[in-house]
Amino acid sequence: MSQTTPWRDDPTSFVTDGVRIGVAAAPPAMPTVPPAVPYGGGVDRNWKFHAVEFWRGFAEMSVEFGKGVRDVMKQSVMRDDSFLVKNFGPPVRKVRKELKFLNEYLPEDRDPVHSWSVIFVVLFFVIAALYVNTECDATSPLVKKLYIQPANATRILLPDGRHLAYQEQGVPAASSRFSIIAPHSFLSSRLAGIPGIKISLLQEFGVRLITYDLPGFGESDPHPNRDLKSSADDVLYLSYAVGVTDKFWVLGYSGGSLHAWATLRYIPDRVAGAFMVSPMINPYEPSMSKEEKKRTWSRWTLQKKFMYFLARRFPRFLPYFYHHGFLSGSVGQINKWLSLSLGKRDRDFIEDERFAEFWLRDVAESVRQGNVKPFVEEAVLQVSSWGFRLSELKVQKKRKGRGIIFWITSKYSRVEEELIGFLGPIHIWQGMEDRVVPPSMTDFTQRVLPGVMVHKLLNHGHFTYFYFCNECHRQIFTTLFGNPQGPVANNDHTLIERDNEDTEDVTLGDSPQVETDL
Repeated sequence: MSQTTPWRDDPTSFVTDGVRIGVAAAPPAMPTVPPAVPYGGGVDRNWKFHAVEFWRGFAEMSVEFGKGVRDVMKQSVMRDDSFLVKNFGPPVRKVRKELKFLNEYLPEDRDPVHSWSVIFVVLFFVIAALYVNTECDATSPLVKKLYIQPANATRILLPDGRHLAYQEQGVPAASSRFSIIAPHSFLSSRLAGIPGIKISLLQEFGVRLITYDLPGFGESDPHPNRDLKSSADDVLYLSYAVGVTDKFWVLGYSGGSLHAWATLRYIPDRVAGAFMVSPMINPYEPSMSKEEKKRTWSRWTLQKKFMYFLARRFPRFLPYFYHHGFLSGSVGQINKWLSLSLGKRDRDFIEDERFAEFWLRDVAESVRQGNVKPFVEEAVLQVSSWGFRLSELKVQKKRKGRGIIFWITSKYSRVEEELIGFLGPIHIWQGMEDRVVPPSMTDFTQRVLPGVMVHKLLNHGHFTYFYFCNECHRQIFTTLFGNPQGPVANNDHTLIERDNEDTEDVTLGDSPQVETDL
């Protein structure tokens, strides 16, 4: 028998029809006021509450939107008489039939079509994330800082008031048989020239090598409105300033070839010949065939294609990437900074200690001024109209006029026909494994300039033939100048830069390094 509690002990337990007997009704409880909270804490909790509610509402709206899109797709696109279902339905059903055995691994209450689509999408992103992380961990070097040496370049004053910095190597002007002027490529400086060239080799062939900083690079003053015509003018003024009284050769490597082509177009009378190594041309050149463009663009990474697109269409966005890259003051690998896709030989080569030392020194000198504008200008020059086409350099008879009268006059005239274009020799050395400047660019150049002499390098990429290869440099000089004859005989045999006893490379300076914040 259960024990009950008397009503006297628990007056609230005796209730009849909802009315308590013998106990006065208690007044309604007043709502409790929460204690006051400090101003800052209330705002913080209030902000978090609204933020959570906002994202919760956004997620619910996104789900509903997705369901709506799915319903619309089912009603309009996924019908049996739609184009997609008629053309892609049979292959999809065949694939589903082949993969039917996988449905055994799913719960019974899950739709195989929806489940496996989600699984494959998630798997794709997981593999992509793992691949990116693996690549970053395997190739990313320790963070270093660029060190910029004290300014020590020789400079000339140009007619427009700017200063142009340059460097000389080899034999003096009075003893030189051949003079070479070399503009540098993107993210480089006057220190590059021919990387790793032996001074003894320059002396052996009697060569005077002159390299200079493009406007805004290194120690050269920026140009307010530069183009390839102004670049050719700079080369002309430099040749006069350093005492090159005879014709000179021009060297163009990679992106520096833009300025070499400009000298052939605008000052051909001062140029004896040109030699290029992996010469760059405008990838948007309208004269390129579809096949040539396809072979060119297929060699590049998506990042590089994107950077070319920005340089051509939206150059104002380039400073953001440059400031977070080579202008950040940190050191990175050349293929990462320039979004290069390198072949195996090039990838192995840039890991070499000599290249790494040269790369650090050259980049530091290139970004000395910390100004992004010259780099944007250089990138835009690569992908925009040059003001001329390579076909204009082709040697051809000058047309003195149009019409039947001029034709008849030319047939019976005894005056010799005048030739136009660049009359000197043009040599190109092209690595067939080059993925920075693909061989298709050289193929296009040879098509529009049939007189160009192309030397195809079967086992070389973008860097391996031009950088720190004494035998390669000797082959180039022998092809251009024949057998070495030494400097011109005179009383002064002093070299501009001497080799040491072991004839080590002297391209890079030995002055103390000074850290500079960019």
